[in-house]
Amino acid sequence: MKTAVVILNWNGKQLLEQFLPSIVNYSDGDTEVYVADNASTDDSIAFVKANFPSVKIVINKENGGYAKGYNDALQHIDADIYCLINSDIEVTPNWLPPIIEVFENESNTAIIQPKLLDFKDKEKFEYAGAGGGFVDYFGYPYCRGRVFNYLEKDNGQFDDITQIFWASGACFFIRSKVFHKLNGFDEHYFAHQEEIDLCWRSQNEGYDVKYVGTSTVYHVGGATLQESNPRKTFLNFRNSLFTILKNVPRKHVILVIFIRLILDGIAGLKFAVELRPVHTWSVLKAHLSFYKNLRKFIKKRRQIQRKLSYSVHTSVVWQHFVLGKTEFKKLQ
Repeated sequence: MKTAVVILNWNGKQLLEQFLPSIVNYSDGDTEVYVADNASTDDSIAFVKANFPSVKIVINKENGGYAKGYNDALQHIDADIYCLINSDIEVTPNWLPPIIEVFENESNTAIIQPKLLDFKDKEKFEYAGAGGGFVDYFGYPYCRGRVFNYLEKDNGQFDDITQIFWASGACFFIRSKVFHKLNGFDEHYFAHQEEIDLCWRSQNEGYDVKYVGTSTVYHVGGATLQESNPRKTFLNFRNSLFTILKNVPRKHVILVIFIRLILDGIAGLKFAVELRPVHTWSVLKAHLSFYKNLRKFIKKRRQIQRKLSYSVHTSVVWQHFVLGKTEFKKLQ
């Protein structure tokens, strides 16, 4: 299968210097490597041209974030499988064949994520995707190997191949025909959680999302927007509400949004108590942006066939913060 490994870049010369070599060295076979540049103002593209002549380059006209950046770039890339990979990921030998094999053998599998480990502590899972993602009743994302900020050590417990709810955008494989059929990512997200929305919509269309633990990559995480960045707080809180409104079935959606708004308010108060008022303001701005875009997303909701039931019996907030459960296997 023809595979395109596509790295989205924005002023990321240092990251490309560090991580592009492993991607080029370990992406053989019928695979081409691309850098999709989001209107960078540094000399990262000149660096790629000078040092990696085999890498193809797509230049976007503007920095539309993760969602629009990939939507624009993938219009110009011909492949059966897209691998959308962050510029702060180190891949390993033989990372591609196990994933391509699943695509070849399972025609209904549309999206795949490899095992994501922490580049800074390679014995632990990494926050962005760990061992594959799920969503609880109130729309909170969590992972096998990562529940909120608790990260498990990799002891081989997730070396399997299994169905998951969402795959991490840090290293996201998708059949090109499915990506274009679903019109790609929702560009209103800009960045963060657009991959959860796309996975949800793909499953509504009857496709499977898989985790392949026999493929491993290492992710730095937070290289573009660090956890302490209030912009990241804003996007995460707002985009989670967008995803709930678009995808949660009718009989649950009003209650889920109401409870989430309350829980978000509690999170905002927690930020204030921790003397991080800028993050409290980010939560408030996220809600204001959600209200501002309410009519637009109700319209999007009407265009989606919501056939998928999700984890309606699970509240990861309750189990983690009240019952003290940290490991994925202990969640119910």
